[in-house]
Amino acid sequence: MISEDMRAKREAVVIEHFETETAQDFDKTLATFDYPHYEIMASGQVFDGSAEVMEYYKLTRTAFPDQRHENVRLHFSDDAVIAEFDLLGTNDGVFYGRPPTHKSFRVPIAAFFFFEGDKIVNERIYFDSMSLLSQIGQEEVLKTLDA
Repeated sequence: MISEDMRAKREAVVIEHFETETAQDFDKTLATFDYPHYEIMASGQVFDGSAEVMEYYKLTRTAFPDQRHENVRLHFSDDAVIAEFDLLGTNDGVFYGRPPTHKSFRVPIAAFFFFEGDKIVNERIYFDSMSLLSQIGQEEVLKTLDA
């Protein structure tokens, strides 16, 4: 069982991670990782290392410049912080080569932040990608991800 001190440190790291993502201060977001590794389970995409994770951030914030989190709830285990939240945004930029629809989305997300010590070593997210894509009118993106 992790100590209360380590739990508090990990909670602070996850909160900083969320806040710097929303502020698009991605250098600070990357600093919350020991080694950046990001897995999107809905699409099977894996972004490994600082350069790939940074490209993912740039891609998603180009497509959804107002992307943010609401209703964040945190749960703790010995090696992870599990975050449940609503992800919101508006498709105001190019998304996988497709023009913006200017439609908004709200989808529930479960994100597992795996830790070694007080640094994240992997972020793994689960969500219904079809719900997000249908809300913004971009269902055709699934074909792009399958290719």
